[in-house]
Amino acid sequence: MKEQYTIIPDGNVTTPAGFRAGGLHCGLKKTDRHDLGAIVCDVPAAAAGVYTLNAFQAAPLRVTKASLADGGKLQAVLVNSGNANACTGEQGEADAYEMRALAAAAFGVEESHVAVASTGVIGEPLPMGKVRAGVAALPERLKADGGDDFCQAILTTDLVQKSLCVRVEIDGKPVHIAGAAKGSGMIHPNMATMLGFLTTDAAIGSEQLQQLLNAVTDSTFNMITVDGDTSTNDMVVVMASGLAGNAPLTPEHPQWEAFRAAFEHVGEHLAKAIARDGEGATKLIEVTVAGAVSGDAARAIAKTIVGSSLVKSAVYGADANWGRIIAAVGRAGQPVNVDTVDIRLGDIVTLRASQPVKFDEEAALEYLKGDTVHIHVDLHMGTGRATAWGCDLTYDYVRINAAYRT
Repeated sequence: MKEQYTIIPDGNVTTPAGFRAGGLHCGLKKTDRHDLGAIVCDVPAAAAGVYTLNAFQAAPLRVTKASLADGGKLQAVLVNSGNANACTGEQGEADAYEMRALAAAAFGVEESHVAVASTGVIGEPLPMGKVRAGVAALPERLKADGGDDFCQAILTTDLVQKSLCVRVEIDGKPVHIAGAAKGSGMIHPNMATMLGFLTTDAAIGSEQLQQLLNAVTDSTFNMITVDGDTSTNDMVVVMASGLAGNAPLTPEHPQWEAFRAAFEHVGEHLAKAIARDGEGATKLIEVTVAGAVSGDAARAIAKTIVGSSLVKSAVYGADANWGRIIAAVGRAGQPVNVDTVDIRLGDIVTLRASQPVKFDEEAALEYLKGDTVHIHVDLHMGTGRATAWGCDLTYDYVRINAAYRT
């Protein structure tokens, strides 16, 4: 299918009709970077969410789940960085509910229409005095062009902001889909592995939105890894204002596929941006597995390769060590014909029918020095295909995480 969406170069989470956003510094971070932000919709929006599968889910996730369970509507998302409010017991849950109540009062919306998210250090109580003052000051910071301030407010060890907006025509109406995300470490495919916030002005019901978010999460956010660790706080939330004026979208709508493709593009862009910005990373790794017995098998193998510390280290060192790749294929726990595997690094064939191929080592070295490395694996067993994204493993990753709290 030909792509029917257009990327809006200066678009962000406030580009879809009905949304404002903003951010400020309230003192949760030691630096003066924004650490509290919000997205607010002019109307109660159809909403959906997905959450980490870590058994120790942070208090804000439980609050957001409770809000979405009460009718599938949201009108505001309040996010803080610098403190995860995770593993903080009854007080942490009370603080998360207080954040929801504070936001509802400040923005003039119902409490059950507020989602709460936090990211940062685990196990430290929220300094609620700072949070209260910050939330009280947020309404005057909300702007129709406040997407950049919001993006800054959600960052932790991230080096860059991550956002995208696209436009697609539905029923002759311009429909926008936008997203902002944070994530750099504690990234591993096991739900969303990050914080992500999507907005759209499409008319779509909460049930259809949830089904779409589940599917897109599986093909995008669930296909990235940085370090093999899944956080306690990961979630993705989407709000749909319905103000674009299109007929309600369902899988039966003649332009559902165009909307789905645009939505998935936003998710994939954000997922790849997180992988590229992995802690200490210098390169994006993209692994495509084809010819697997099923899509699930292809996904499992692609995730195993891109998550291998040995593969990641070889890419960092620009070492065309395809043996590490074939070893990852073999330990992924999926059906493999050991006589039919092909491997390419970009266009450089290193293995054909599971036999080594003589290749130009200098050309491979130059290719692996680039900022994006594509690894292609063909199993020649079926039609299953999947792509996963990750990054190289560098000395800086250890340095950053050895002193995360200090």
